Amino acid sequence: MCCKQTKIFVYLFFSLLFMYSCAPGKDIAYFQKVNPTSKKFGNTPTIPTGLYEAKIKPKDLLSITVVSSEPEASKMYNLIMPQVEKASTQAALSSQPVLQTYEVDNNGEIEFPVLGKIKVVGLTRHELESILHSKLSAAFTKESPIITIRFTNYSVNVLGEVQRPGKFETNNGRLTIFEGLALAGDLTIYGRRDNVKVLREKADGSKEYITINLNDKNVIYSPAYYLEQNDVVYVEPNKSRSRSSNYGAAESFGISSLSVLLTLTSLVFTVFSIKL
Repeated sequence: MCCKQTKIFVYLFFSLLFMYSCAPGKDIAYFQKVNPTSKKFGNTPTIPTGLYEAKIKPKDLLSITVVSSEPEASKMYNLIMPQVEKASTQAALSSQPVLQTYEVDNNGEIEFPVLGKIKVVGLTRHELESILHSKLSAAFTKESPIITIRFTNYSVNVLGEVQRPGKFETNNGRLTIFEGLALAGDLTIYGRRDNVKVLREKADGSKEYITINLNDKNVIYSPAYYLEQNDVVYVEPNKSRSRSSNYGAAESFGISSLSVLLTLTSLVFTVFSIKL
């Protein structure tokens, strides 16, 4: 009888220890309480359908390409990087020219060939393409040029309780919080979904913290739903992770000792019951 009680006690002890370290399912699921048959989230407005476009900020690096049927006219607007010395003449001939990038200075301007200083901060890529198109069209007699602008240093940093923390880059200027977390391998089971923090630097240099709840059905309306260039995403550890990280050598030794003691106690009662 004593042996049976001891086994029950040991089982309950380890069961409680396991449950103590587990995270509830309600803390893990995204988009909770969303009606899949509705186009609306509760009483909130219809999900926005407009395409998001990032605004240009200081220190952005922009690739600007001007293409037309008049190579001589467009050549002056495409800055080519100086050729580095090649190992062979054949390699030099086969290499494609690499265009220089334009860095947005602290005043929000770039230095563009012929046109000089252009204010670009706060504009989207397509808005800047339209401005350059209107300014350059007069220089082309046959047809209007095609202007393409890309971000070359658009990146976000994802830290904390994710599978692969690090810096991730994209050149399309559009990255949601879920896409950023997916690049980092998603949150671990120990990451808090309801208190993800985003550190953002504005165009004027000021900083702001935005807290986003991934469990919330209205997450798509958060200002941090679309990540901006150089955002830092931090995923806090949940209580289970915090408790486990607080276990020092003494606590670990204590738990191990208790486990051994319970095992020995069970063996003693087993031997004692056999003799009886």
